[in-house]
Amino acid sequence: MQVAEKLNKGLKRAYKITVSAEEIEKQVDTRLEEVAKTARMPGFRPGKIPVKLLKQTHRSAVMGEILEKTVTDTSQSVLQEKELRPVAQPKIEIDKFDDGSDLEYTMELEVFPKIDIMDFKSIKLEKLKVSPTSDDVEAAVGRIAEGQKTTKPLKGRDIIQKGDIAVINFVGRINGEEFSGGKAEDYPLEIGSGAFIPGFEEQIIGQKVGQKCSVNVDFPENYAKELAGKPVTFEVEIKELQESVPATIDDELAKKLGLKNIEELKTQIKESHEKEFETICRMRLKRQLLDLLDKAHNFDLPEDMSEQEFNNIWQEYDNRRKENPDQVDEGDKDKTDDQLKLEFKEIAERRIKIGLIFAEISKVEDLKVTPEELNKRLQQEIQQEIQRQPGKESEIRDTYTRNPQFAAALESGLLEDKVVDFILEGANLKERVVSPDQFMSEEESEKVEITNQSKTVKKKASKKKKSAAKKKAKTK
Repeated sequence: MQVAEKLNKGLKRAYKITVSAEEIEKQVDTRLEEVAKTARMPGFRPGKIPVKLLKQTHRSAVMGEILEKTVTDTSQSVLQEKELRPVAQPKIEIDKFDDGSDLEYTMELEVFPKIDIMDFKSIKLEKLKVSPTSDDVEAAVGRIAEGQKTTKPLKGRDIIQKGDIAVINFVGRINGEEFSGGKAEDYPLEIGSGAFIPGFEEQIIGQKVGQKCSVNVDFPENYAKELAGKPVTFEVEIKELQESVPATIDDELAKKLGLKNIEELKTQIKESHEKEFETICRMRLKRQLLDLLDKAHNFDLPEDMSEQEFNNIWQEYDNRRKENPDQVDEGDKDKTDDQLKLEFKEIAERRIKIGLIFAEISKVEDLKVTPEELNKRLQQEIQQEIQRQPGKESEIRDTYTRNPQFAAALESGLLEDKVVDFILEGANLKERVVSPDQFMSEEESEKVEITNQSKTVKKKASKKKKSAAKKKAKTK
């Protein structure tokens, strides 16, 4: 095997690798001798077929197998010999091969950058702990009671007011024609809830039980495609007025939910809220950690890897805005493609940078996900999906267990959690207990700060781009 370096620039490497025809022929003969031991052919006993005859019948298939093995083995040998650590699967391109001639191929790759991992002891972060107050728990109980409310006929008044529940029949027509989903009978509509098309409930107020009326509204522009923006007339019949009867907050309410008493309900609510906030607080802590790691490390990024990540992000966004425009952030709709691409490029580069930092830490500290850990998480995901889609247990299990990409994504997430935990164990963490209201207020303030910082970064980047363009123009 001969190896010639074609490129060594930044993180990019390229090698031309030549394997002699004699070496390939030797491997083919060795493989044919192995095949001869088990091959079957009319007129010959097993294991007694002449290799010369096998060459005529099996050489083509064996040659393909040997070529694939040769490329795999020799490329791995080059990586080991030159102590190369590729960030992704190397690109292999066969340059030349004919039966009986040398094999020549090119291997291109990007290698891991040199990353000097920071001292985790220098990391100072604030870990928030949210403790729900008794008022928070009582408010949650109140919301549960609201969801368990009943209704009863409203007596002493037959004119609809805001807050009433009007039992109605209605038929909707567009240009005089009924449309799918625009008709119902004995529908209980809470006036003022905003459950119907804007303008509908307002026109019901003041109507009288037993009467019929026409309601004219326009479907919103972001409504279903076939109805969006179209004017519609609803013929409405007011059948009855009802009022809400809130559930009494007592042990009976708790028993309806399968609990012993109201105290058990409150305890369960408090524990549930604490668990939810614990998850949110960890996400916040992780976000701050990633920001710190991003700022504390500076190294070259693999160009091809970053470009591929950007293309993936852009393709996903472009598909979403074409197929589901309602899912696109309002702030993005006023931006040009160049502005959006600049933002997505920053996101892609940050993802790659953080990913490489995590990969380096997991390698240096020998952090791995065990098969038991992966299987446990897989089973948890399967159970959660089964709960969301009851009756499809067999189908869900097959989908999750036969999809290697899903398992790889789970393993990546588990390893990331391990790296985060490892870093936090060595970091200087200060815990602070806050109320839910205080936490949400701080979260909102932090979002505003992040948005402002992002705008500043984009302005600076835009100025640099314009400045570079002016310099380029002057040199022309």
